[in-house]
Amino acid sequence: MTGPTPAAAPSGSTERDDARRVSRRAVLGGAAAGLAVGAGGGLAGGRALAGDGRSGALGARGVAFRGPHQAGILEPQQAAVQLAGFDLEPAAGRAGLQKLLRRWSATAERLTLGEELPEDDLVAADAGPCSLTVTFGFGPTLFDKAGLTARRPAALTPLPAFPEDALDPARSDGDLWLQIGADDALVAWHAHRALLRAAAGLARPRWQMAGFSRTPGATGKPLTVRNLMGQLDGTNNPQPGSAGFDGLVFATGPDWLAGGTYLVQRRIRMLLDNWDNLPRERQERVIGRRKTDGAPLSGGTEHTPADLAAQRPDGTLAIAPDAHIRLAAPAANGGAAMLRRGFSYADGLRPDGTPDAGLLFLAFQADPAHGFVPVQQRLARGDGLSRFLRHEASGLWAVPPAAPAGGYVGQQLLEG
Repeated sequence: MTGPTPAAAPSGSTERDDARRVSRRAVLGGAAAGLAVGAGGGLAGGRALAGDGRSGALGARGVAFRGPHQAGILEPQQAAVQLAGFDLEPAAGRAGLQKLLRRWSATAERLTLGEELPEDDLVAADAGPCSLTVTFGFGPTLFDKAGLTARRPAALTPLPAFPEDALDPARSDGDLWLQIGADDALVAWHAHRALLRAAAGLARPRWQMAGFSRTPGATGKPLTVRNLMGQLDGTNNPQPGSAGFDGLVFATGPDWLAGGTYLVQRRIRMLLDNWDNLPRERQERVIGRRKTDGAPLSGGTEHTPADLAAQRPDGTLAIAPDAHIRLAAPAANGGAAMLRRGFSYADGLRPDGTPDAGLLFLAFQADPAHGFVPVQQRLARGDGLSRFLRHEASGLWAVPPAAPAGGYVGQQLLEG
């Protein structure tokens, strides 16, 4: 199952305490412009800030809004996420989009500092920033509506249809995309409502989804996250700072997108009742890894490279021909890889009584045509796991670099 892996922290550091820290008072005094931590400062691109003591250690942690890349891509995964799609109002045009992005950027920056907003609803008044991040993306349809057709990147074309997709248009696509992550669900919800209010008259909500992951500190040490199937999910995620990482994840052009990325989002429902009825040995054969520790069935530990040629005593392949990790491996897809950052979701029961639950799959990549598309095409043709999944919503967005000093997200596109 494709999914997230927390980025590795340097030896002796925790998953969020490994970046340069400053006091919130210093930030509010105007030091924010210099807070970005580069690839050499612990987690690549991470920018953790200390809080003001108003809340506990978890709540006090903050992530700077500005930096070389938008926050919410390289930072460790938070416990809660709000995802939202918006469509630009017909009369908004380019000027309205610029106004909206200024509003959103200003609101997001204040919230990531743990500040209250004018006429705040006080939902998160007692909490600190809780590692809040807000990430913005631009869909293919935005460019025509904003008079920016000539600036739409060639790579930002709608994804092709994949076999057995059952996509709901009402929960797919959108001119604008928001990812709001936090280690407290109320903080994420509060930020979503604030950004929704800021969009009034300029963009209307198209869809909204909520997800969750493991709360930092819930395990004795940072571990690969488990999905709702109980599998360790994301063992082979590329690691920030590793050789070739930037080339896999970050776009080099056009000029306004340099340092940005492309985001594919899929809402993938898991057929959990069917999956749970499989014996564990069969589940492991479908994935190609042991369920207990994530080790490949070819032997070793979780991070031992899978030996796709290894055989069982009876001469059959240790990792089955239709095993998920075999078909998803970069070696099987011309080197295609993505930075996956997914969240689980659980939305009650469907009319037939089965769980409406699964994965909100997020994948950041330099070029979807050489990342998500070839991998999903191969999985759709023969992945044994596909029998237990339903892809029900989808979308593709260009995620620009972070707001420049004193500016707003997307300024390079609108004013460049």
